[in-house]
Amino acid sequence: MITERRSPNGGERVRMGGAAALEKLIPVALAFGAGVFLARRKVVPAEASKAFADYAFLFAVPCYLFGNIYAADLAALFDWRAIGGYAAAAALAVAAVAAASAAAGLRDPRAVALRVMAGVQVNTAYFAVPVFITFFGTAAPIFPVLLFQVCVLSLVVIAIMELGRTGPGSGGGPARRLGRAVSASLVTPLVLACNAGILLNLLSVHVPEVVLDGAAFVGDSASPVALFALGLHLGGIGLDVRGTTREELALIGFKCVAFPLLAWAVCGALFGVRGEWLTYLVLIAAMPTPQNLFIFAQRYDVGVDLSAAVVIKSSLVALLLLPLWLQTLSP
Repeated sequence: MITERRSPNGGERVRMGGAAALEKLIPVALAFGAGVFLARRKVVPAEASKAFADYAFLFAVPCYLFGNIYAADLAALFDWRAIGGYAAAAALAVAAVAAASAAAGLRDPRAVALRVMAGVQVNTAYFAVPVFITFFGTAAPIFPVLLFQVCVLSLVVIAIMELGRTGPGSGGGPARRLGRAVSASLVTPLVLACNAGILLNLLSVHVPEVVLDGAAFVGDSASPVALFALGLHLGGIGLDVRGTTREELALIGFKCVAFPLLAWAVCGALFGVRGEWLTYLVLIAAMPTPQNLFIFAQRYDVGVDLSAAVVIKSSLVALLLLPLWLQTLSP
């Protein structure tokens, strides 16, 4: 079966079907696989993955987000029923992971928050954006979820980490540490780019065409560079499948299977989301654990090894399950 979808920002229709979905995986696999291959062969040092990732995260993806949000139809982009459904599904997922962590005997709030992030947050910049661009021709459906994730979910996790932090840089009372958490969450390049695009769009401020063309030129590199960086990282550290712990399996299974199914049920059955938006939300929920998990773990010295394993293994599982989700969600 082949269906046609129109992107929520009024873009061109994208033909989707089983064979088409597999064909569209080729550039994803090429960029990701090239990174793995070149790192394993030591042609490109695995340590270079940080430079590529920083370029994507700090510059290319924000340029893409700014230009596309500025030009988007915000009324169509911010479907409040869809966003509310996803937020409700995320809240239930947070409660489920927190309860499971407590039942397993975890008492450190930071350790619980880290596992919540592993099971509920999604890799938007390095995984979801390139995947959506490849399959749908736009990453617009990710924007509202990205803002919700950074401004709500990440803020809660960072707040818990800051409040429970010890050692250097942990000075100040709870209010000061909470202020650091809020500022750290809101001044990331991704959030600044999204907010700038929304503000200028709403105010109908004219942005010179040369600026938008420049942002589009840089933004077009976000997808392959982000996937290439992820491949370099994976090729450098390797993948120890045999050493996977039960906790890692549980978190990866929840992130890559249970959470998207929960999003499907909550958004579809409870909030009445249908059609392309239901497909978008389930696919976003099926994206792997974000690399920020490992960054947070290192910064706050909690669950570093677990974080590294879940980020890499969930990325591989999500990539393998992607054709199945696309085929299942196609009408």
